[in-house]
Amino acid sequence: MVTVAGKVVVVTGGRRGLGAALVDEVLARGARKVYSTARSEYADDRPNVVTVALEVRSADSVAALAELATDAEIVFNNAGVLLPSPLLTGDLEQVTETFDVNVLGPLRVARAFAPVLAANGGGALVNMHSVLSWLAGSGAYGASKAAAWSVTNSLRLELAPQHTHVVGVHAGFIDTDMVSALDRSKAKPADVAARIIDGLESGDAEVLADDVSVTVKSALSGPVEHLTFSAAG
Repeated sequence: MVTVAGKVVVVTGGRRGLGAALVDEVLARGARKVYSTARSEYADDRPNVVTVALEVRSADSVAALAELATDAEIVFNNAGVLLPSPLLTGDLEQVTETFDVNVLGPLRVARAFAPVLAANGGGALVNMHSVLSWLAGSGAYGASKAAAWSVTNSLRLELAPQHTHVVGVHAGFIDTDMVSALDRSKAKPADVAARIIDGLESGDAEVLADDVSVTVKSALSGPVEHLTFSAAG
């Protein structure tokens, strides 16, 4: 099990939304230092928060973060993008960007930080997925999150020899800017962040951060045609 107290933590996409809630939660649980990233530079006046500009689509940017955060012990792969791109008719550049950010971005971070985590005792890698990893009907976003889920499950095996605990997180809609236009029930970012850290500290390999994720996960053994999502409800 990996406890947060006294640890050095990296949170990608930590400026707002769930990322900001994760930064707040790990600090509340006694993290020693938090590297919090965003696509552009920003300020945080808390002395144990180090803000860093990060573009997860750039291997050089990710490498620069890993070179800075050589003391990292826990990494949260939270940065992501939601672009409205149907697979058949959507802008293919948006589809490509979605996969680059949501799948290859976390993989770039994992590859860059694997040796850092190994040098610091193993630690943990936490990857954010979505309940839409399991549901058809959300175009490139859902497909990218399904791919990210698979990447996480393989990374769990590949990182086990260096004693890095890998956690995959599934959540439904969270009350953030990303889904502000959707008229659906949404969980509070602080509540989801607390459940994620609870799962990490309990040694869970997978965190189902809300009731909808629990319900959908239980349906995976049923007919695949029932695993669909409708934006209209």
